[in-house]
Amino acid sequence: MSEYYWDTKLDYLKTSRYLYFNDDYLEFLIYKVWGFTNPVKIIDFGCGLGYLGLKFLPLLPKGSTYIGIDKGEKLIEEAKKIFSKLPYDTEFIVSDVEQVQSWKMKYDVAICQALLLHLPNPREVLLNMINCVKNNGKIICIEPHWNSCMANFYIDELEEFKSINLGLLQKLYRMDKNRTGKDGNIGIKLPVYMRELGLKNVNSRVSDCVRYLNPDLCLEDGELLYNLLRNEGFGSICNNLDNAVKGLVNRGLTIEEAQEQVESENYISRCFREKGLEYNTVFAPTMIISYGTKG
Repeated sequence: MSEYYWDTKLDYLKTSRYLYFNDDYLEFLIYKVWGFTNPVKIIDFGCGLGYLGLKFLPLLPKGSTYIGIDKGEKLIEEAKKIFSKLPYDTEFIVSDVEQVQSWKMKYDVAICQALLLHLPNPREVLLNMINCVKNNGKIICIEPHWNSCMANFYIDELEEFKSINLGLLQKLYRMDKNRTGKDGNIGIKLPVYMRELGLKNVNSRVSDCVRYLNPDLCLEDGELLYNLLRNEGFGSICNNLDNAVKGLVNRGLTIEEAQEQVESENYISRCFREKGLEYNTVFAPTMIISYGTKG
């Protein structure tokens, strides 16, 4: 059996989530929006290293519990090591979120982050999440909207030079979704899916997180943010342009569109790789936080 993809991305998972949230905004969501004033039992679908547990548990009422499920055996093993040193009530289980139908234990909250966009059957997994919570329990999904995410990456020094063609990216994302079922823009659609699956009081928020890389940052903070953006793919140089063009053509772009896209991305990536610490770069990942109540 081939190795689970995310088991090979431990370093990326350990660092990338810093870009997504500010702790004060999470605290606002927990207490003011979701009203978690009493201890809650949370199940995290596709928990990875337990990032949401690390963010939520210090903010939740004392006595809250967290269970994480993920297909990745290495991820679960690493999560157990991380949480073994912390004073929280947690459990981690190797399980395929696409196969979970129902659990004997019912939870107050089912949550996921950056999970559904990778799945060909996100509605089925969303239904699995609903089946795992009690009546009046909450479903919370934190997912991206790639169209807005790519529009929210800005380098001031490169404004007058080649920029990414957002229209081509929108076309590419749409065709990928039609071909594979996997949808990088699912974040904006989840309120609709939740309502269609019977959830009540469906609503959405967007992460307030905006990161600004600039020359005035101290070296340590600047290098940290620069490397995090590199991990997100900004600054990744394509060494084989022909293969990159062929890959985009296979995904549905014309040769001309593919060449334009590869050239633009490579130019911006090369500039950012070489001078990123000197640039004024602003990035807002615009993670969309959708939630509803079972009942």
